Amino acid sequence: MLPVVRPLLLALSVVFSVPALAAKPPAKAPAKAAPVEPTLAHNLDEANAARLAAMIERYHRETGNTIKLVRLEKGDKPATLNLLSRYQTSEVLSQPKDFVPLHAMMSKAGAPLSLSLPEVLRPGVTDARGRVVALPVLYSTPVLFYNKNALRKAGLDPEVPPKTWFEMQGYLDKLQSAGYDCPYASSWPVWVHIDNVSAVSGVPATDAKGGLKFNALPQVKHVAMMATWSKARYFRQYGQGNEASQRFREGQCAMLTTDSREYADFQDARGVELGVAPLPYHDDVYGGRRPALADGPAVWVGAGKPAAEYKAAARFVSFLLSPEIQIELVRNHGGLPLTEAARRAALSSLLQDGRQALDAAYASLQGKADSADLRVSNIDGTRIIADEELAAVWADQKPAKAALDTAVVRGNSVLGAKPALKKAQPF
Repeated sequence: MLPVVRPLLLALSVVFSVPALAAKPPAKAPAKAAPVEPTLAHNLDEANAARLAAMIERYHRETGNTIKLVRLEKGDKPATLNLLSRYQTSEVLSQPKDFVPLHAMMSKAGAPLSLSLPEVLRPGVTDARGRVVALPVLYSTPVLFYNKNALRKAGLDPEVPPKTWFEMQGYLDKLQSAGYDCPYASSWPVWVHIDNVSAVSGVPATDAKGGLKFNALPQVKHVAMMATWSKARYFRQYGQGNEASQRFREGQCAMLTTDSREYADFQDARGVELGVAPLPYHDDVYGGRRPALADGPAVWVGAGKPAAEYKAAARFVSFLLSPEIQIELVRNHGGLPLTEAARRAALSSLLQDGRQALDAAYASLQGKADSADLRVSNIDGTRIIADEELAAVWADQKPAKAALDTAVVRGNSVLGAKPALKKAQPF
């Protein structure tokens, strides 16, 4: 028996004398990857920045994903996503290598982009094949806001706003007689009185090759009419942005032309019962009223980001396109719905003022457009020049024809020096 026992004892002694070989410590679990947080750059004002932050918080709460909001400073390289206003379009056009088309990002991220934009929302954000290169999240069109209380005070029917510019002059005279020092004001003068008055009159401000041509007879007559209103103090000009909107919000101005999406900012206007109507038109122009233009902030994709960032950014774009968020963008920010289904849903959920604004916007956009895609107000150089020349007319320093001729010559010189700016979008 002994010869058998000794080998067994020897084997056991070897096993128990080398514990390191018998039981290795468990391997460490791989480190959990940090969540990818793409950036969204913007330069919204304080109120709209707060609304955007609330939407990002909702995105995080509902999906578990997040996105970092950063301020968009001039000269910065684009973030993963960039919410750019119409006045920043020239930055995209002049630096196309800094951006990539939205449809390309979504495709590489494996995220569907089944978005068929209405015709009025396509200029500047779709390419020649109809593919979406940027997302028009807060597009709007100019409308006429008016204070129904002011119309009542002037003895006017608050439910019957003026349809034409000629009719509007009579309203302004009565509003002035009723004690209003500012019967009418306008925000974004180039966008409203050059781009949109031209489009509604059927004489586009730009041609198919990207040249400026807003010095034809209908535009000259309109700007000259505004000059007479300025002399009569029917029309007051407060700046080249949306400075006039604050005067309307405070009840100082009785009527205002500005972006339809600003109704979201007028909900707490002092002493103002809000009325909204389509942008007036000139009824003596051949062919009748044509559609107004839609434009506004869009989301552009920055180039050169890691694939993981694009994948995370694509999830946020899909979130923006969900029916619930489309309704929120209309109700809280005043943007035009991106689809017909979203429009119907938004109309069914809006309060009265919001519905009026959306109805007026769509009424302004109805009809067959014959306008070029390029907007004078989208290019820094051309907008600044046009603003200067308009201000000179309305200050009685220049006649309308001379000012518009000069604006066209100066503006075409700017575009000639930078041909990339003649395109509505860079891809």
